[in-house]
Amino acid sequence: MVASASETRATPAPPAAKAPTFFLPDFCSWPAVFAVVLIAELVALVIALARQALHDNFWTDLAGGSLFLLWLGLTCAAVLCRARPWLQTMPAPRAAMIANALLVVTIGVVSEIVFQVGRLWNGNPDVGAGLGFFPHQHAGFVLRNIAVGFIVSALALRYFYVSAEWKRSIEQEAIARIRALQARIRPHFLFNSMNTIAALTRSSPERAEQAVEDLADLFRASLSDASARISLKDELEIARTHQRIEQLRLGDRLTVHWDVDDLPMRTLVPSLIVQPLLENAVYHGVETLPRGGEVSIVGRRHDDQVHIEVRNPILAQSGYANREGNRMALENIRQRLELAWPGRARVETEQSEGEFCARLIFPYAGDEAVGG
Repeated sequence: MVASASETRATPAPPAAKAPTFFLPDFCSWPAVFAVVLIAELVALVIALARQALHDNFWTDLAGGSLFLLWLGLTCAAVLCRARPWLQTMPAPRAAMIANALLVVTIGVVSEIVFQVGRLWNGNPDVGAGLGFFPHQHAGFVLRNIAVGFIVSALALRYFYVSAEWKRSIEQEAIARIRALQARIRPHFLFNSMNTIAALTRSSPERAEQAVEDLADLFRASLSDASARISLKDELEIARTHQRIEQLRLGDRLTVHWDVDDLPMRTLVPSLIVQPLLENAVYHGVETLPRGGEVSIVGRRHDDQVHIEVRNPILAQSGYANREGNRMALENIRQRLELAWPGRARVETEQSEGEFCARLIFPYAGDEAVGG
């Protein structure tokens, strides 16, 4: 009967496998284009300043260098933008060699076009041949640009590759650490839950069945993909499931106050960011008090941020924040939030006389529908 009841519960579809990150940035995006424009202008400024020892025509030199480098940089960005989907299908070393070849060819073509335009410009007395915008040495100009372009392109591609590998290594290490913490079920919680269920099997079979289903749901959530996201509504339901199990064991000693109606329930969040806070509040807080206590869970949306607070009573001078289990759970959640929103999410803690508060702060990017 328990198995059939469990099967009626909706099981979320497994998340799609995340494709490995390609080392080459997306030059179709506006941040990448802006970076190309900014770098081109800075390089043109540096070259113009460095050449003032040879001549004093600074503004003309800066204008000519800016036009050439902007044209060259944006053209190379457009080539990489169009070639990126094709390069993604190749192994990284081959993709890097082909990308370098494409950039060298592009630099050579653009340099040749610039020289030919300059020859027409300099040959026409009506368009100001004396401004010095264009080069006069054909082979030297083109070959020099190709050589410099090859070196700079190779260094840039190497930097992109090393940076992507470093980021991937950091992410894999963090995910592995999160999965190890995520799969860690406190023995005391499992044993206490099983003892509670055993005691209920005769006195209240329906409540025992509900407890088994709740325990199965918690295990299913703890063994899910560490990098997957679920709706905030589902995350809060996991915490409520944990509350129901603890309520069976602690009875009137445990009270949980929920004030989360203002939260955007459809937004996606990393799994298991609220439930561990509730578990710590019960295990390290309420359970240590002879008369128990109340755990308060309050959620609010503040403009483009979501704040969730979990407050619980503690023994005076208990060193709550330094307990190993509490510190591990908080570090686990910090890593989850950092992976989801690098540099834009955090966990704050406060401890006053007789109370501990853990606060989650993460970005709100609009209500996102959950597939399935």
